[in-house]
Amino acid sequence: MRLVVQRVKSGSVTVEGEVVSRIGPGLVVLVGVKQGDTYVVALRLAQKTANMRIFPDDQGRMNRSVLDIGGEVLAVSQFTLYGDAKKGNRPNFMLAMNGPEAEKVFSSYTRALREEHGIHVEEGVFGAMMDVELINDGPVTIIVEK
Repeated sequence: MRLVVQRVKSGSVTVEGEVVSRIGPGLVVLVGVKQGDTYVVALRLAQKTANMRIFPDDQGRMNRSVLDIGGEVLAVSQFTLYGDAKKGNRPNFMLAMNGPEAEKVFSSYTRALREEHGIHVEEGVFGAMMDVELINDGPVTIIVEK
C-alpha cells in the first residue's frame, strides 16, 4: 500500500456535483493498493496513520497525532498512486490491485481507523471520478509505504 498523507485544515470529496464527504482539521489520505497487499498491511498502515506525529504541539514541534488533536480523516482510494511512467509517456497501472480486491483492502484500512483507533473517517466513492478539495496545513505531506 502507498499512502499520501496530507495534514489539512479541511477537505471534501464531490461526485457528480454532490459533496459526498467533508472533514474539518485532520488528514486527507490518498490510498493506493497494490497487488499482494493484505488485511494485515491495511491494519499496520491504519496504526501508522493514527499515530503519525505531524501536528504541532504548544512549542510548534510536530509532536501530536490526529488522535491527539481529535482530528478527522478523509480517505480517498487512488489506484493511480501505482502508475509507472518509466517507459514512454503513458503510465501503466500493472502494480495496482484490481478493483474488487482493492476495495476490500481499502475498507479494512478505513474500518481499522474507525474501530481500532476511534477516528471519525469520511471516504470518497471507490472507483468514482471525484473532485477532491483540501486546504493543506503547512503544507505537510508524507508518503508512507508498506
